[in-house]
Amino acid sequence: MNLAMEKPLLILASQSPRRKEILSLMRHTFEIIPVDTPENLNARLTVEENVALIALEKAKAAEPYRTKKDAIIIGADTVVAHENRILGKPSSFDEAWAMLAKLQNATHKVHTGFALLSELKQHTECVTTTVTIAPMSSREITYYITEMKPFDKAGAYGIQDPLMACYIQRIEGCYYNVAGLPLSRVHSVLHSHFFAEK
Repeated sequence: MNLAMEKPLLILASQSPRRKEILSLMRHTFEIIPVDTPENLNARLTVEENVALIALEKAKAAEPYRTKKDAIIIGADTVVAHENRILGKPSSFDEAWAMLAKLQNATHKVHTGFALLSELKQHTECVTTTVTIAPMSSREITYYITEMKPFDKAGAYGIQDPLMACYIQRIEGCYYNVAGLPLSRVHSVLHSHFFAEK
């Protein structure tokens, strides 16, 4: 292989095992730098602007730990929005139950902001997917939370979870966006804006 043609190293600024799994589908070398940044929402910004900004903050938090000069850092942030209300990560069983009770038999939006950061440029944007969850009984909601413990997931559910997969009635947009990283869009921007600078 011609080393001059090798693509830059990618750095995933995330502690999410789901984002790691999704990014690995690109079959491109990457490292992980876990970051812990506040995910505060600015009331003056739209949901889309907020998640894109938080994603950029995550990418910048990993910048001091960049292992190679030409590495490209990826940051991402995902929120669930139902009836213009943002549902974050539940802090308790009761909060998770309340979130799922709102989402079942209804349609909601999942927004994932992502940021790509190299030494020369940066790119941020938000990708939105619409999801409809089929009706769930009280017992089914309780069973799902007890088994899957979705306390690290926006909206208190994971679309890829064995149990929740049975209730995903309809999806419009990128599936991987709901799981935490809009891979097709990230791949497209990397190839059109970042790998080209080599």
